[in-house]
Amino acid sequence: MKPRVIEGEATETILEVANVSKSFTSPDGSPLPVLENISFDLRKGEIVALLGKSGSGKSTLLRCIAGLIGPSSGEITYRGELVNGANPGVAMVFQSFALLPWLTVLKNVEIGLEAKGVEPGEMRTRALEAIDRIGLDGFESAYPKELSGGMRQRVGFARALVVQPDALLMDEPFSALDVLTAENLRSELLKLWDAEDFPTEAMLIVTHNIEEAVILADRIFVLGTNPGTIKTEIQCELPRPRSRHTEEFQALVDEIYKIMTEGTKLVPAHIWSDSLVLDGSPTETPLPSASVGGMAGLLEILAAHNGRDDLPVLAQRLSFDVEDLLPLVDAAQLLGFAVVDEADLHITEEGRRFVAGDIDASKAIFATQARARAPLVRAICNSLESTADGNLGEGFFFDLLRRGFSEEEARHQMDLAIDWGRYGELFEFDANSGQLRLESPRHDVAKS
Repeated sequence: MKPRVIEGEATETILEVANVSKSFTSPDGSPLPVLENISFDLRKGEIVALLGKSGSGKSTLLRCIAGLIGPSSGEITYRGELVNGANPGVAMVFQSFALLPWLTVLKNVEIGLEAKGVEPGEMRTRALEAIDRIGLDGFESAYPKELSGGMRQRVGFARALVVQPDALLMDEPFSALDVLTAENLRSELLKLWDAEDFPTEAMLIVTHNIEEAVILADRIFVLGTNPGTIKTEIQCELPRPRSRHTEEFQALVDEIYKIMTEGTKLVPAHIWSDSLVLDGSPTETPLPSASVGGMAGLLEILAAHNGRDDLPVLAQRLSFDVEDLLPLVDAAQLLGFAVVDEADLHITEEGRRFVAGDIDASKAIFATQARARAPLVRAICNSLESTADGNLGEGFFFDLLRRGFSEEEARHQMDLAIDWGRYGELFEFDANSGQLRLESPRHDVAKS
């Protein structure tokens, strides 16, 4: 039975993270910092959310807490004992479900108990109870391939809860699900949490979803990016169940959004100077994960609403989470097409010209802005112009990007740059040879 926190009583600390930093080694041997000086605790009877955008190291931090990887410096303790290996007091629920496809639901749930040496009869009884608790009674003999995404994640929850951990760790557990399934599973998790016999004393969830954090958490730690640092701690004292439609809920979402976007505002295009254009490198200012079409669609909606909109309200109107719009907002800011003022998004004159122009005019505007304001696009153009024939292999840029990004992130940055460069007719890319080549555009592009 999960003890309840009584007001006025001392709260027992289950996990403590003290000054934790984590770096990985890039291919050239240089350190790649992911987390920097993270400190917080997890107490009995509470749900804590670690909230941040991509690049904040949320999942890395969760794996450090679970003992799957060790911190580079600092320490993690479980009930006062230093964690030097697998943390004995926690269980994890993963974004990708992480089920073994050759095992039935029952056998997948029993795995953790088997590892702890639980006797077979007790193991089966406890696994069946966990399956029933999470709403999968009748599916014990089914295999993962027979289940929907929501049902697979239920198995993930059952597998974690069956070992009765002191703390349940969740790594973006709802992000791989459709909106309705995710909403239903979040609601059911909170009902289980409120039950007196819920078999864990605290929960720690990693998420990029502001509304999810506000719905679930008692405390929210907002993380900055590259490397991950804690920007602030927010107490969420709204009574449960929490409705998205209350003024208090929306005010808290707006406050958190403002905190998450602090320091990311860019100078409007019409006052952009040459000195500012030259600031920033491809690793210091990575390309946002946004397509040209997606960003243009956001700007078109903005232009149709008198050039400004409240982001949480806009997201709700479009049936998206605010976080789904953030990459598009970041791209629009980077290119000088929009600026953010707290929770409001405003289109710039350059953004209006981009949206209103015909296809050639829009391409020309995009090419000028991307060349001037997107460091990786600018670096590719400058490098290609420095060769005798305007050609370079993508490997040259990968070697540079790996100094600041993982292999997967470097590939993603190159894919984005290639898409942006192609749209702006700045350069071409041959996927078979891996060669980038300067293109002779039909429009005049201003050079930095």
